[in-house]
Amino acid sequence: MKGIEESYYSSGSPYQLLHIYYLKGSLIAGELNLGNNFIGNWEEDGFSFLFFSKPSPGKVEDLLNEQPHLEFIDKYNMTYEDWHGEKIKPLRVGNFLISPPWDLPEENNEKNDGELRIILDPGVVFGTGTHTTTHDCLEAIEIAFNSDKIETAIDIGTGTGLLGIAAARIGCKKTLALDFNYLASKTALRNVRLNYLQDRIIVVQGMAEDFIDTRVDLLVTNIHYDVMKKLIISDGFLFSKFFILSGLMRSQARVIADILDKLPVEIIKTWERDGIWNTFLGKVLPDKSN
Repeated sequence: MKGIEESYYSSGSPYQLLHIYYLKGSLIAGELNLGNNFIGNWEEDGFSFLFFSKPSPGKVEDLLNEQPHLEFIDKYNMTYEDWHGEKIKPLRVGNFLISPPWDLPEENNEKNDGELRIILDPGVVFGTGTHTTTHDCLEAIEIAFNSDKIETAIDIGTGTGLLGIAAARIGCKKTLALDFNYLASKTALRNVRLNYLQDRIIVVQGMAEDFIDTRVDLLVTNIHYDVMKKLIISDGFLFSKFFILSGLMRSQARVIADILDKLPVEIIKTWERDGIWNTFLGKVLPDKSN
């Protein structure tokens, strides 16, 4: 990591106290003049959450005047650690070493055999690598790559881009990282650049249903249950060689397992963590009719 990025993170985490402005309505796309302290906007269910590193009531007031359909609801302050639920620090999962850009291993530190280093700045997007489903997905990615040749992948619901970056770091030549949320897509793109993987990962903002027909060796989905159900009953689901389905609670996993049982697939491994979260790693069986 060099140049502008290095200076940006040189004094530690750029995120300390978060100032969050809660608005009703979605921002009109276009150039937003919200100043240098603006971190990003998370939109969900018709509401917007504007994140700033310093109090910015004037900028928010200007925005409300420019876009009168927006309605101010409330303002919150919280630390970056409280927002993510923990301090962001280096994390080792299998052969992956995931580090924030403000806490990187020393350049003269020797890598462990097979160590795969990833730089990850999650910003205010969830997906730091600490959740059990993320651990399972990373383990599943390693298993898939160790069992067959995988050159293409799609990461649906990429969030911070971590799983797509992991696939590229372990050897995938082309990966599509997809998220419906604009801020997630923007964050994923930043992390792709921090890892110098622009030539191997394409980040797209879009709906999962529009990309399920993409023919890839590996399909990774750590997404909402309702969306996942739609994906696995579509014809395009069987276009992949391997698949990883995660983010499923126990009752949801049972439904997904019943659907998979009726498809020409083989489950390689399943994970259940804390009696709650479930992940499937499987492969699509070849069509013997061809």
